[in-house]
Amino acid sequence: MALSADAQKKSYPLVAYNFRVSVAEISMSFTEISGLAVEHDYATYRHGLSFLEGESLATVYFDRFIPVTCKRGVILGSNPFFLYDWLKKGDLRSMNVSLCDETGTPVLSWKVAAAVPTSLKAASFSASANEAAIDSVELRVRGVLVATP
Repeated sequence: MALSADAQKKSYPLVAYNFRVSVAEISMSFTEISGLAVEHDYATYRHGLSFLEGESLATVYFDRFIPVTCKRGVILGSNPFFLYDWLKKGDLRSMNVSLCDETGTPVLSWKVAAAVPTSLKAASFSASANEAAIDSVELRVRGVLVATP
């Protein structure tokens, strides 16, 4: 028996290619974002009775910068120097990555409190290839929160 469209929405995973990105309220077009994470540091605690009771694990949230890589196709009509100008300024900006459903409505968002670019890599140039030019920017981000829009 086939599932209804509503049942499929609730039981099937969302597709990863349907996402939106905004940096400081400016909409950006990226083909790939990798490295977004919320991490906790931990410490293993051993005491005199650990051989009987086992170890304890203490976790603490430490808001440190983590690397995130963003890739995008070079399009002249969409301010191609935005990433380069941001890299030169080096200022912290907020960032929002939203995963969307089939209608384009955001259903899950990763909100980044502070992001700063640390490197910008140009596309690989090859006369024998027939590929789109893809820039890659390495960011350091902190304050990642997962939320529903």
